[in-house]
Amino acid sequence: MKRIYIRALYYFTGIILLTFGIALTIQSKLGTSPFDALLVGLYRTYGLTIGSWEIVVGLSMIVFNSVAEKRRPEMIALATSFLTGLGIDFWMFTIRSWLDPETVLLQYIVLILGILFSGLGIAINLQADFAPNPFDRMMLVVRDLTGWSVTFSRALISIVLVILALIFGGSIGIGTILIALFSGAIIHQFMNRIHRLDKNLMLINH
Repeated sequence: MKRIYIRALYYFTGIILLTFGIALTIQSKLGTSPFDALLVGLYRTYGLTIGSWEIVVGLSMIVFNSVAEKRRPEMIALATSFLTGLGIDFWMFTIRSWLDPETVLLQYIVLILGILFSGLGIAINLQADFAPNPFDRMMLVVRDLTGWSVTFSRALISIVLVILALIFGGSIGIGTILIALFSGAIIHQFMNRIHRLDKNLMLINH
């Protein structure tokens, strides 16, 4: 039972940090990840909130994954999209009034902090090991359907998201490139540290 509580703590802490990082990258005005760029583009084009589009797009991916895999939709993935959407809107509402970097230096500082917080949030969330988020699940589905590698499948989905983001006037910029280049390595480094911390916690509990 203690393990369940620890995993739940990882899950919610990861979402909190991830959504804070996403909000920072959006506020940096230098570009976000392909997925978040699409959310911003839909927000700019059709209204609603960025978090609302997280839920809508996440739900669409969950339905696609369910149909492609011929099984029931993952409810935990739906919950993750819902909580992530709420988190993005909460942080955007919270920081928008006081965080508006005007100089290039401040924009890069905010972007880097956003990438770091997002990477830490993803690493902690992955440690919970509940279920992949809709984007990562779609990557696995495309891999299984096509036989392509995970790297190629992820790259292909990212390219499609970038194209859609450009169509809808999303937040594409140097930040998008930096996230694509470095986020994987950052997540990996954080995962190693979180894994060691988790092992220490398990030893303490035993």
